[in-house]
Amino acid sequence: MGVWLCWRLFVDTWAGQQVEWAALQGAQNGQGQLWRVAERVLDVVSVGAIAAVLIAAVLIALVRRRWSLAVQAAVLMIGANVTTRVTKLVLLDRPDLGVEGVWGNTLPSGHTTAAASISAVLLLVVPRRIRPWAAVVGAGYTAATGVSTLVGQWHRPSDVIAAVLVVTGWTAISCAVVALMPSAHDVAAPPPGPQERRWSRRVTLGLVLIGVGSGAVALVALQATWMHRVALDSQAEMLTAYLGGAAGVVAASCLAFALLLALTRASTEPGRQAAAPAGALDETS
Repeated sequence: MGVWLCWRLFVDTWAGQQVEWAALQGAQNGQGQLWRVAERVLDVVSVGAIAAVLIAAVLIALVRRRWSLAVQAAVLMIGANVTTRVTKLVLLDRPDLGVEGVWGNTLPSGHTTAAASISAVLLLVVPRRIRPWAAVVGAGYTAATGVSTLVGQWHRPSDVIAAVLVVTGWTAISCAVVALMPSAHDVAAPPPGPQERRWSRRVTLGLVLIGVGSGAVALVALQATWMHRVALDSQAEMLTAYLGGAAGVVAASCLAFALLLALTRASTEPGRQAAAPAGALDETS
């Protein structure tokens, strides 16, 4: 639903296309220096990188004797990237409404989907005590990749946000399946201690606060751009749209990984592992 709303508002309307065209034009300011950094970020994302991370994630899950996590990682990675590909090329299109820069549908962003799915898979398979760190790194990497596609004018802000929503949806589905169908082959895990719980909640809260703050900046900037959408020709207006788009990407990334951290915590609570065999070895989940 969220992906469709992004498409409906920013791709299927003249006003939305106009606002995002302004954001792309704003990206030209300082692009030379920023692109040198952004290009390195985007070079990390490739089919080989996705395959390598997936194999590593499955191996980590198997070494930890968490068989369900191996399946979860594969379903998430494959499902998110295939969904983005099919949605972009088959399900959605980009109508020509008279706005400059029409070159076919680019929603959702494949690069951002790859980066977010890599980060989400690692969040799932790492030991519980380092998941908060994985969530912070994942949010940062996803946001950096998304903003880099804006810097290079590869994608519009709605493309990036839609990609984050695709990965969030697939992660939620995979967590729900694991929570409802615990594997009897998984090693039982001891309950988290009070300090571990507090740290995880603080990181979640921190990501939410950053996300809400960035979202507020995006809302103010994009609202200003929307109000002047009929004649977006000044450099200040284009920079405002660019700032709003970048802030929206940061907001989506932080809020998504705050939610994913909470979901992984809930789906791996000791209560759901009641089906684990008696006498199973303990480890930190």
